[in-house]
Amino acid sequence: MFKNKTLLITGGTGSFGNAVLRRFLKSDVSEIRILSRDEKKQDDMRKHFNSDKLKFYIGDVRDYQSISNVMRGVDYVFHAAALKQVPSCEFYPLEAVKTNVIGTENVLEAAIAHGVSNVVCLSTDKAVYPINAMGTSKAMMEKVIVAKSRNVPKGMTICTTRYGNVMASRGSVIPLFVRQVIDGQSITLTDPKMTRFMMTLDDAVDLVLHAFKHGTNGDIFVQKAPAATIEVLTEAILGLMKKTDHPVNVIGTRHGEKLYEALCSREEMFIADDQGQYYRIPADNRDLNYAKYFEEGEKDLSNVEDYNSHNTKRLDVSGMKDLLLKLDFMKEISKGNLVVPEGV
Repeated sequence: MFKNKTLLITGGTGSFGNAVLRRFLKSDVSEIRILSRDEKKQDDMRKHFNSDKLKFYIGDVRDYQSISNVMRGVDYVFHAAALKQVPSCEFYPLEAVKTNVIGTENVLEAAIAHGVSNVVCLSTDKAVYPINAMGTSKAMMEKVIVAKSRNVPKGMTICTTRYGNVMASRGSVIPLFVRQVIDGQSITLTDPKMTRFMMTLDDAVDLVLHAFKHGTNGDIFVQKAPAATIEVLTEAILGLMKKTDHPVNVIGTRHGEKLYEALCSREEMFIADDQGQYYRIPADNRDLNYAKYFEEGEKDLSNVEDYNSHNTKRLDVSGMKDLLLKLDFMKEISKGNLVVPEGV
């Protein structure tokens, strides 16, 4: 489906963008456009990949005109541009709104205006039952996507992928813990009993490809993923680094953090389509004449629970080590080569 097509990746210099780019460069796509604000990262990517397929555009999803300029002639869009750090969004919530909500509106409007055939947007488990500004902005982003998808030109598809914790993505705890050990600092844990979904970047790209191939308007796709406690994750990292006696400092839960994350709400699980490795959550396509939908309730909904990192498959230390060894830098570390992960 990608042969001789043009793909745009917004936020393409980030962890997701790089992972998607590496996969698509191996395909027969004719051109990949990278849109981001960071000229240094773009220059690094230009030198690293050295590919004629790659085109770089400086711009910001907050600015409709810069999005419109790069969207001309594009067939597919993967929208990864976002503010995703919980603390920074918590202190500057309107900045999260400008990028995650209004920026997404700009991307979708430009895609519609320029006849893009398929848009896949990136969301997060923090959008489910959000308790912080980052999750709230992503929840609103999903609502914008579903609303836009109800009225698009024939032949166009807009859908969403929703992720849990992506291991070793920029700002995640695995590279942080590794760096703390290498620097001789104590590992800083919030709550050892916290659980988080664990996915590799390759898993994340597989989910994107699944959404591009199988998505219909307004769909949200979730990959079934195992989870681990932060305590198990820490033990697995220290075991692979052969530093089992390294000090660990429990600092307590940070503002805006949950004990566990949910990838699908109870209400979504009630309507979800189980596709084996994935859940597809179809859009609620009721119109504003919604009174007719409230004559009767759904009794069976009371028997459904959400899909969260407490009730999914739980990894032990051995299973967590196996998953960590899918990361190149963790393979090197397990061999005794103390490699500092990129972006830390």
